[in-house]
Amino acid sequence: MNARIPLFLLFAMSGLSASAKDAFEIDRFDTKAGELAITFIGHGSLMLEFGGKVIQVDPFSNLADYSQFPKADLVLITHEHGDHLDRKALDPVLTPDTQLVVTETVAKNLGAVAGKVTILHNGESATLLGLPIEAVPAYNIVHVRDNGQAFHPKGSGNGYIVTFGGKRVYIAADTENTPEMKGLRDIDIAFLPMNLPYTMTPEMVADAAKAFRPKILYPYHYGDTDTSRLIELMRGEKGIEVRIRKMS
Repeated sequence: MNARIPLFLLFAMSGLSASAKDAFEIDRFDTKAGELAITFIGHGSLMLEFGGKVIQVDPFSNLADYSQFPKADLVLITHEHGDHLDRKALDPVLTPDTQLVVTETVAKNLGAVAGKVTILHNGESATLLGLPIEAVPAYNIVHVRDNGQAFHPKGSGNGYIVTFGGKRVYIAADTENTPEMKGLRDIDIAFLPMNLPYTMTPEMVADAAKAFRPKILYPYHYGDTDTSRLIELMRGEKGIEVRIRKMS
């Protein structure tokens, strides 16, 4: 079952408060080990629930009051920019037992924090809470600042592939259509960023998706970029379903 859950059911199906629940959509997926639920909080922020565990990705306080969310068993932080590493959003979901997966740069900027921190460099992997986690390079090739420095230098940020009951979910983070991304295989669900000028154009997203062929493609962290352009570029591409959710 791959289903989009209507908003009016969110309060009954999650631990969110009544005030928080109206803002978010949830998609649910069957895996070999039970249901995976993905909550689309917005921007680069997601919440995944699987096997009684809560996984937060890049919690960002501009989007929600994170004190209204359940405590996290696992947090993935992709890089150090303030809309991805945000202590105001992060601290309310942490406990001393929360596992955090971060980059080396994030660890240096994190300071003292509740929970247990694991640093993954590009290409490294770990298994936490029974979930295999792979760190994929996330960086710019084309888009740079006025001084010529990439918005996201190579080696600084991670995307993550997390496997839930055999279903491989790729959260690309702030990146372009890198060779490492295009070389991925067997991705079931992919989140690819499309906010300009910092990450990818719709053309870059389509180029990457046609190379590694995720079964379901979600553009996310897309700001003001026109998602209909991506739909047009992917039209007729068999085996890849493009889903649009509120992730600007």
